[in-house]
Amino acid sequence: MLTIWGRISSINVQKAVWAAGEVGQTFERIDVGGAFGGTSGPAYRAKNPNGLVPVLEDGEICIWESNSIVRYLAARYGAGWIWEEDPALRAESDRWMDWMIAELQPALNPGFRMLLRTPAEQRDPALIENSIARTEALMAILDAHLAQRSYLANERFGMADIAVAPGAHRWLHMPVERQPRPHVERWYAAVSARPAAKPALPVPIS
Repeated sequence: MLTIWGRISSINVQKAVWAAGEVGQTFERIDVGGAFGGTSGPAYRAKNPNGLVPVLEDGEICIWESNSIVRYLAARYGAGWIWEEDPALRAESDRWMDWMIAELQPALNPGFRMLLRTPAEQRDPALIENSIARTEALMAILDAHLAQRSYLANERFGMADIAVAPGAHRWLHMPVERQPRPHVERWYAAVSARPAAKPALPVPIS
């Protein structure tokens, strides 16, 4: 059985939980990080020297970084399903997974943290406004991409959907005014209805 270390409120833990469920692997999830603590001691740092979540343990194998965990689970347990053997096809998923880490998460997280995890009197309106504007621009890119396809890569559900949908989940449940993105909303409704997605995408978000 797999072990996933990390609180489910973490967007990166959500990816790992979803991927494990999608490839049919049973797992134990242990709450660490955030209010739970537990990431600064030597035992946890031996698993992940960065002291972050998630960490995946699969027997003697220990992996950190959420996208690496998704790729590992897909390659080991989801070959022919969410893992693409063809490098050209796999690159379609890889680029959207990297986009999530490099673009969407950095844009979304400041506003999310201010609105959901910061007392009202300590919030920075300019930071929130900037975060929303940056996220809207990225959602426009995502919406345009999904206008011509059902999923993010190769016209079938895969790794990219698992990596990016938690970002859409946060955005669509944040207390902000949003531009309508019909293609993002249609895609999110489809992927979030999957059985493996339900334990990974808690509502309300926090």
